[in-house]
Amino acid sequence: MKRRISVLPLAIIAILLFVLNWYVLSGIRTISSTPFTTPLFWGFITLTTVALIYSIIRMRDNGMDLLFKVTTHVFLILFVTEVIFSAFLLLGDVYRLITQVPRNIHWVEFALLVVLLVILIFIYGIVKGKYAYRVIKHTLFFDDLPSNFDGFTITQISDVHAGSFKNPTAVQKGINLTKAQNSDLFVFTGDLVNNKAEEIKPWIDHFKQVKAPYGQFSVLGNHDYGDYIPWKNEAEKSANLEQLKEYHKELGYKLLLDEEVTLHKGEQKIILAGVENWGIGFGERGDLNKALAGSETNDFKILLSHDPSHWEAEVVKHPSKVHLTLSGHTHGMQFGIEAFGIKWSPVKYRYAHWAGITSKNGRFLNINRGFGFLGFSGRIGIWPEITVIELKRSPKIN
Repeated sequence: MKRRISVLPLAIIAILLFVLNWYVLSGIRTISSTPFTTPLFWGFITLTTVALIYSIIRMRDNGMDLLFKVTTHVFLILFVTEVIFSAFLLLGDVYRLITQVPRNIHWVEFALLVVLLVILIFIYGIVKGKYAYRVIKHTLFFDDLPSNFDGFTITQISDVHAGSFKNPTAVQKGINLTKAQNSDLFVFTGDLVNNKAEEIKPWIDHFKQVKAPYGQFSVLGNHDYGDYIPWKNEAEKSANLEQLKEYHKELGYKLLLDEEVTLHKGEQKIILAGVENWGIGFGERGDLNKALAGSETNDFKILLSHDPSHWEAEVVKHPSKVHLTLSGHTHGMQFGIEAFGIKWSPVKYRYAHWAGITSKNGRFLNINRGFGFLGFSGRIGIWPEITVIELKRSPKIN
């Protein structure tokens, strides 16, 4: 049965976009009233819209090809700049209505300069920002951390999305930065590829360079299951997943599929567990009870779980305490601001906590902002992340 498409939401979106464009054009005509302004503007808008719709229709057969990437990026930049321009224009028009003066041409010109700056920021994000790797370090204190693990370090990366990479030199810089952390343990928290296992093959020699004394461990993310593209049959889809698991082995990663391993340091231990992807709206495959079945309630436990919604839904209230959960998935939406005490991204409207450390009931969650990128071929303000976490015993208070 074909899925029915609701016309009303599409009609509302179309009307809102038309009003937005009409308002933008009114601003442009304030400083350019030639006979060609209006037809050129609407011609560009129409061409962009038709190209976008066409690329979306053919995406099912061709995937995210060059046409799709170009049209979606042009549309995204156009939409964001139009919204910003309209916001400035609206401020000027409110002032104009209050003071009963004509629209200020210089204010409109200033708004266009801001738009130009935004376009340049987008260009930087596409060309440089997506490979602008950052190391973010956290020190976490626990009352019940085994003393031998005091100072134990973990390097985490997540959301590689290897099918999006085009620049081996830039990716190698990220790998070198990861290796330079010299952590005791390395973990990868899912989404190795966009859709197909073959996407990681050209990058195996890069990511297999990362080694740690206590091993390299990984879990699957929602994109790793191949759910977002058509397959000839279920057998082909299953074979793709099995091939991806083999590539984890080639990378030197121990893939944790609802299971755990014990890490020993002297006579003491901690538990490292990993679940298959469990995320609200993205497939609830993981079995936390199975992953923790071999551990004791009082064991110190670290969990790898790709989607942070799993932590809120199950992990934080599980009777067997998981001290630290490491996730990814959100990418920080690859767009936002984290500066001057401000931490904002549109993804906050989907996930209340979307990056970095949070805690509840003495249980910590870290959400890595992602090593790679997907959809928007860039990053603005939310840079690719390599996380380093140091575990410390809480100091005793006399």
